[in-house]
Amino acid sequence: MPDSSTDTSNPWITHDTRDIYDNDWIHVQENQVTNPSGGSGIYGVVHYKNRAVGVLPIDDEGNTWLVGQYRYPTDTYEWEIPEGGCAQGEKLLDAAQRELLEETGLIAQNYELILGDLQLSNSVSDERAFLYTARLLTMTEAQPEATEKIAIRKLPLSEAFAMVERGEIVDMMSVTALLKLRLSL
Repeated sequence: MPDSSTDTSNPWITHDTRDIYDNDWIHVQENQVTNPSGGSGIYGVVHYKNRAVGVLPIDDEGNTWLVGQYRYPTDTYEWEIPEGGCAQGEKLLDAAQRELLEETGLIAQNYELILGDLQLSNSVSDERAFLYTARLLTMTEAQPEATEKIAIRKLPLSEAFAMVERGEIVDMMSVTALLKLRLSL
């Protein structure tokens, strides 16, 4: 019997594509398709116009900063690493630096890309994420965007790891960055 895991060709047939919705951040399409088993159907795809960046700040004492904010789509209040969008044409590092400053007031002298080109929800979207650590930190004043009402929390990395274990941090970029760091310690 052939090994089907080696066939990487696209088994979907797209017959028609219709634009459903478009704004500054996302574009939604509805595709009329034939699925891999031969059935007809509709497949909706959300195209993200920005790449996602996340920054895990770490000071010399082993502390980090999380930001707390209400997330409208899930109707939940979440603790996360500083995150945001990187527009087309903007450098990923520039976006990471901007987001860290906006959300926490931190400026870092050293950034390291720890994970890149992560797929956040590849069954319905093409959103890609890039995660950094930031070290050698200086504190200034946070500069949140008008759409953000953010709380800032400084805590030991060990407590942030424990929050992941307790299910208190559920944002995928935050969980991934924290677990990646924990594995490297």
